[in-house]
Amino acid sequence: MSSCHPITLCELDVLYQQYNRRELVYPDPLVFLYAYPDIRDREIAGLVASSLAYGRVAQIYKSLSWVLEKMGVSPYLFLKQSTRQSLNNALDGFSHRFATAENLANLMQAIKGVLDHYGSIYGCFLDGLTTESDTVLPALARFVAALTAGNSQGLGHLIPLPERGSACKRLNLFLRWMVRKDDVDPGGWDQVAASKLIIPLDVHMHRVGIRMGFTRRKQADMRTALEITRSFSRMIPDDPLRYDFTLCRMGMNGVGI
Repeated sequence: MSSCHPITLCELDVLYQQYNRRELVYPDPLVFLYAYPDIRDREIAGLVASSLAYGRVAQIYKSLSWVLEKMGVSPYLFLKQSTRQSLNNALDGFSHRFATAENLANLMQAIKGVLDHYGSIYGCFLDGLTTESDTVLPALARFVAALTAGNSQGLGHLIPLPERGSACKRLNLFLRWMVRKDDVDPGGWDQVAASKLIIPLDVHMHRVGIRMGFTRRKQADMRTALEITRSFSRMIPDDPLRYDFTLCRMGMNGVGI
């Protein structure tokens, strides 16, 4: 599609109907979440999937298939029944680019700690959510603080730190999966408003934001993510991430706007 003029809401809706379909999700790691009808399982699989969603698609699939198979039909029960030693044994031999078996075991242990304290990942996130903020950013920062609990170094690159200005692309992708509900996003976190979500900013979405006139910033950081999100919010206030999957799928297919 030509980029000579700003794309209209009507044009975006046409593209949404064309691309926002479950049969087009593969090879997005989101496809793994459809196997978990219980939100307690789905949110764990989603956090692990989003944390490992970097690098080559084939490697992401290989790593996620390996990890989720280790966790069995219920990631929630797997973690609730695990010990640090059982996690180390189960995940021995894991490697995903920069992430080691120790990094992954630390993440699993951190999630288990959240489950033990809050009952669920959702419960932990809600504990930091307030009505005062326009976005999920403050809640995301508190969630990461609770998850890392002084062990952020042990998690390696798996969980970014919002206070450092990172766009937190993978965490915002996780939140999109958990909060939005349509043919693609499975949802489940009903008490988090989709209007507060932040765009998962990657290279493609950054390019889209620049071409649509949503930002002039060259850094793909949180400030840029918020600028682009605010522009989408002006178009569709209740659901600024409505077109995220559509635009990313177009980018993967080599289709520009």
